Amino acid sequence: MKVTIFDNLTSLYKKSADTFVDFSNKAIKDQGRFTVALSGGSSPKAIFELLATKEYEIQVEWDKVFIFWVDERWVPLKDDRSNVSMTFEALLDVVPINMHHVYPMYNYNVEPEIYAEQYEKQIREVLGNEGIFDFILLGMGDDGHTASLFPGEEILNEKEKWVNAYYLKSQEMYRVTLTAPIINKAKNILLVTFGESKKEALNEVLNGNYNPKKYPLQLIDKKNSFQVFTDTKTITVL
Repeated sequence: MKVTIFDNLTSLYKKSADTFVDFSNKAIKDQGRFTVALSGGSSPKAIFELLATKEYEIQVEWDKVFIFWVDERWVPLKDDRSNVSMTFEALLDVVPINMHHVYPMYNYNVEPEIYAEQYEKQIREVLGNEGIFDFILLGMGDDGHTASLFPGEEILNEKEKWVNAYYLKSQEMYRVTLTAPIINKAKNILLVTFGESKKEALNEVLNGNYNPKKYPLQLIDKKNSFQVFTDTKTITVL
């Protein structure tokens, strides 16, 4: 695991975009495509908007990029809370991506539990039964959750399914999410999190006793390919 601390968010966003570009170029050179799972939220949005600029857009062979999502609120795509909608507005509507390579984590025609099964099948069709993404972008909430793996929820015990859906009572909505087993398969994982409100949780995730029921991000293996980009308000020294 590598932790990089930035003095300002502009540098953090730029390094995140550079990392996306680097991983995409390597994957496409080695295997002819780049498979990713993206998170929602304000920090990914800033990264996506940077990738959509001409400076970055020309550095990626977008027609060879396959886009999935890490998690999603079960809301219509036009809803302001939709991660898929945000990603389209910030990035996918701008860059020349092949829309047949984009897999939104929502379908209004089915129940979320059924769609979770369908989404796993889509992943298997693209990635095969090994299920290894080239790159997964994660965030972390103030409570130490990542994806839709929230503290105390039964989904934290999932060992087999790659995708699952459940009703999150605290938010009064269904969530669909990749699970820890498939996230941990990824070749490269980047966690982007910053701000003083994340300080306690990130310290516990990185340095505290193992307690994933309270800090679900601890379910994600801190292997060599796991990187953390954060700022001086979250971590001052390692």
